Amino acid sequence: MDVRLVHDDKVEERSVDELPALLDGEDGLVWVDMPVCDQDAVRVLSEVFGFHAMAVKECVERNRVPKVHAYLDHVFVVLHSPERGAAGHVHYIELDQFVGRNYLVTVHGPVNPAVAPGVPLRETGAVLARLQAGRVHPATPMELSYAIVSALIRFQEAYVEEVTVDVWQLEQRVTGQRVGDPEEFLNELFRVRHGLLAVRTMAALGEAIYGRMSNLTRISPEGQRLVVDITDQFDRMRSLADGEREYLQGVIEFYQTTLTIKAALVGQAQNAEVKLLTEASYTQNEEIKKISAWAAIFFAPTLVGTVYGMNFAHMPELHLVFGYPLALVTMVLASAVLYLVFKRRGWL
Repeated sequence: MDVRLVHDDKVEERSVDELPALLDGEDGLVWVDMPVCDQDAVRVLSEVFGFHAMAVKECVERNRVPKVHAYLDHVFVVLHSPERGAAGHVHYIELDQFVGRNYLVTVHGPVNPAVAPGVPLRETGAVLARLQAGRVHPATPMELSYAIVSALIRFQEAYVEEVTVDVWQLEQRVTGQRVGDPEEFLNELFRVRHGLLAVRTMAALGEAIYGRMSNLTRISPEGQRLVVDITDQFDRMRSLADGEREYLQGVIEFYQTTLTIKAALVGQAQNAEVKLLTEASYTQNEEIKKISAWAAIFFAPTLVGTVYGMNFAHMPELHLVFGYPLALVTMVLASAVLYLVFKRRGWL
């Protein structure tokens, strides 16, 4: 952990053993930055500062949502900033703060191993660089906390800016009809939407926390002014995320409308093809009816001719004088009757 004494526009690095004396002194403010809450950090938080066991436990464990706890002589605050991960995942980078009378303790909560080592320290690192360059001059722990939280909000804004680039690219792909695989494109849309929703939630909860802190009477008037300003910053951050999310929702709705129209056109084309197939099938059935009808008409004479063409010695009517004309008449009548029947049924 890093122990620093901030006074007279200077930042002095001190040892952990000097902490009790520094806390009892009146010269400047003490800033203790803990990259991880290990056993040594727990011991310092519990024994040197005497923080509540529940607050120390929350520094060791991961907190899913921001929170604030007000104690008699200090305020405990948990905040998050976003970090982009693989496949649209958003890492919640936790920053815990103990804001006391003459000290500020910043504890970096547990993070996913996939997060780069320097990411959790970016807010405190940015403020430390400004302190060392003389660009910020905090006189109280609340002013130092204000600088760190403002840096956290700037990183939230940078995240929204980065996601906005993706939103514009997605919109150009939709309007330019360069979507590619629809399923993968929808996944990209909702991954970006998830990122905006995550940072929007962080900002909204941060606004709620600092809105509650603005009602704490133990914070000085100057500290109250800083708390109100941070509340406004979180509110602005939430509005930015909401605006981009609504813009992206318009892109999603436009794409969904495009898919609906394409599906309707495909359905119409399929209906037209089905209609053509139905008409072709109907025409084919009509032709089959005609063929079947004529086959039946010609079958009757063929049947008579086939029967009387058999060469059996003992067949009736073979020796009739009028046998041949009678056979012809029978053939013609049978064919005529079948023709009339099929004609009436509409087969011919």
